[in-house]
Amino acid sequence: MEVRARAPGKIILAGEHAVVHGSAAVAAAIDLYTTSSLVLPAGDGGGAGAGEVVLDLRDSALTFSWPCSRLREALGEGCKAGAPKPCSHDELAAIATLLEDHEIPEAKIWLSAGLSAFLFLYTSILGCRPGRAVVSSDLPMGAGLGSSAAFCVSMSGALLTAAGTVGVAGGSGGEEWELFGKDDLELVNRWAFQGEKIIHGKPSGIDNAVSTFGSMIKFKKGELTNLKSRNPVKMLITDTRVGRNTKALVAGVSERASRHPDAMASVFQAVNSISEELSSIVELAADDEVAITSKEEKLAELMEMNQGLLQCMGVSHASIETVLRTSLKYNLVSKLTGAGGGGCVLTLIPTYYLLFLKILKLFLICVSNFHPLGEY
Repeated sequence: MEVRARAPGKIILAGEHAVVHGSAAVAAAIDLYTTSSLVLPAGDGGGAGAGEVVLDLRDSALTFSWPCSRLREALGEGCKAGAPKPCSHDELAAIATLLEDHEIPEAKIWLSAGLSAFLFLYTSILGCRPGRAVVSSDLPMGAGLGSSAAFCVSMSGALLTAAGTVGVAGGSGGEEWELFGKDDLELVNRWAFQGEKIIHGKPSGIDNAVSTFGSMIKFKKGELTNLKSRNPVKMLITDTRVGRNTKALVAGVSERASRHPDAMASVFQAVNSISEELSSIVELAADDEVAITSKEEKLAELMEMNQGLLQCMGVSHASIETVLRTSLKYNLVSKLTGAGGGGCVLTLIPTYYLLFLKILKLFLICVSNFHPLGEY
């Protein structure tokens, strides 16, 4: 039996970090995907305790495996593919011992959290039966484009399908990929969120939500609102190629909020207002050049204000500021997307500015050694 599932990455137009503290945020899926393939042997895989669980991370050229007997010894039978429950402290400790069986390269120590999420999702949904999972992705790791969420969503989708808990609803229009129904998507999203919590500690849930449901959404306190953009919103995504730790950055903002509760509460409230206004503007219809330009100018101002507030939270970085200054030379507005501290930067490209886009890309590559990923 073979199952494949894929999930998109995301950008956050407004509200990152503040969304963890109850503010609204606006995010959109992008056309870069993580794909999880799962192959299960026929029958019982050779009897109780036989076989192994293999995870092949194709882009990192790394493969990890665990004997099913070892998984059963550490985690029990698992297999509770219905409503997900958080990973307990005891389960995390047991998973940590399973990871000690592998020598993870020091340069890739960040993989530990993702491996922990995989083992939790796999054993919770399928139990300790043998299988092989292969993961590949278009998304750069740790760059603010939701790579971990796309991993958790695609893996949860593949595992739940293999378990027979969810099924495709059709509607692919003859394309290769088919779609889950709404209730099944809800279940995939809830499982993916448990994986995200293992990786990031206290995520808001926005990353896995937009990766699961796609399109553009407003997200606040776990509530999701679909947004319909009446006009295309064109963004250039630039990868600064500076790695960072999302969990540490989220914790840093929380620590700053505990040291300056009144000031940071005002920052979060201001971000909430920006996200609410931005979501309203996105849905406005603009039918002519004047209206489109006015709409994009308002979006640019809101992005600029949001970036200033992110600087107040302490999550900007010298590489991000370089992109901001570079785009400003062309009268364009940029902001970080995701956790900050490096990673990716969004630049709003006005509809009537596209002729100059190639010039900006060349400047970012040749002068700053950054990597424009493309427009979305």
